[in-house]
Amino acid sequence: MFKLVLTDPSIFKTSFDAISSIVDEVQIEVDSDGLRLNAIDRSHITYINLELKESLFDIYECDKPLKLNLDTEELMKVLKRARSDDVMELTTEEGSLVLTFEGRAKKTFKVKLIDLEYDTPSAPEIDYPVTIGIPIDVLKETIQDIEIVADRIKISIDEDNMVLEAVGDFADAKVEYLHGEKVDTDVSAVYAIENIKEMLKAEKFADNTYLSLGDDMPVTLTLELLNDEGKLSFLLAPRIEEE
Repeated sequence: MFKLVLTDPSIFKTSFDAISSIVDEVQIEVDSDGLRLNAIDRSHITYINLELKESLFDIYECDKPLKLNLDTEELMKVLKRARSDDVMELTTEEGSLVLTFEGRAKKTFKVKLIDLEYDTPSAPEIDYPVTIGIPIDVLKETIQDIEIVADRIKISIDEDNMVLEAVGDFADAKVEYLHGEKVDTDVSAVYAIENIKEMLKAEKFADNTYLSLGDDMPVTLTLELLNDEGKLSFLLAPRIEEE
């Protein structure tokens, strides 16, 4: 028996809006504890981890572990048809994931499962020297500020500020954010703005957002739901600046 019911489909919509822009296919693992996926894009630039705990769902029935292999673009097409006040139900039927949205009307979609020779990538173990909390709307607006001058962004964190800056052919930009965290070391690295924008499509997922950084290390953006009921994280490889 597999049946998941969620009164807030936006959690799925916003997470897969980002995931589908990064990877074409995913394997979703479901067991008695919850739902999770781990994926990495073809160029091995961005790693994704999604975890949704059993307690998040209004109804959660899963009597044996399942692996659901899905085309993320096709899944996202269906998720876009959910209204914010719909109740979403997930079940399986004859090689398909069945999504039902019930509100003003009842809508049922079947997304066919795909064959996927998939080795779930393990989460990289990185010991970050710095992790700070930052409102995701501040981060999104900063990226919009910086991208008007360049396609790469340098992120630096010291004891007082997070500084985001770029040097373009015709203009420069710099944004400083007073983070209010205890930081004992200065760190900085450069990233492609387009990759960060893909991750930020998940902005509505988050109650809390954290950024983990080290010198010329991958950056990890972690979005957490309240009460430890879910987490979505992205790990993005740095760009090496040319001398």
